[in-house]
Amino acid sequence: MKRARSLARLNGRILHAFSQRTTTALRAALPLRLALPHLEPVLALNVAKEIRKDTLVILRANEPATEVAADWNEILPQLLQATKEIDRGFLDSVGRFPVEIVIRYEEIAPIRTRRIKLLHDAARKILTARDADRRLRETMQASFSRDEFAQLLHELFRLYAEETRSLSRSVRLPGPLVPLRELIAQELLNVMLRVARPLALEIATTVFLPATTEEAPVTGTDI
Repeated sequence: MKRARSLARLNGRILHAFSQRTTTALRAALPLRLALPHLEPVLALNVAKEIRKDTLVILRANEPATEVAADWNEILPQLLQATKEIDRGFLDSVGRFPVEIVIRYEEIAPIRTRRIKLLHDAARKILTARDADRRLRETMQASFSRDEFAQLLHELFRLYAEETRSLSRSVRLPGPLVPLRELIAQELLNVMLRVARPLALEIATTVFLPATTEEAPVTGTDI
């Protein structure tokens, strides 16, 4: 369980890094710069929500093999239901701001399902690796090549971006920006995707530094 919680904390720092890079890029992009005062509080709450969801998935991946071997068709609905409960808390938090959000589950569910499965399988691979005495960094290096890990992160970021795009389409905007809603949502996705690949490569490079090499401070990870 200790290693699973360490992996969940690392995942949280990675998602925070992705969110921060995205927000910085958004400030330079029109029409997003105009909508950012309305989007930024939602994006900040959204990353906290996604970290909580991912933590549930990672901890579930740490269950004994006999339990994880259960039918995925039983495990997935349980995880999806748990994420909906986290969504409800998110919507309550958003209620403090002058925004209104409707989560479009018919649009989000396929994206969320793929992300849950990808994260669950990757976490399971890391957490069940041999030699439990290894540091988390060493276990990750034994489980993936650098390129594989970068591709994993990129795909997780992409799915995160797709779900965030759907969320942004439901944010209430001032009258003049309403006709731009779809354009804003698409541009948000474009910005997130532009940030995703270089950040995924940067994090993978940090993870795969030799153990004797000092880690780059870029992601704030400690593995």
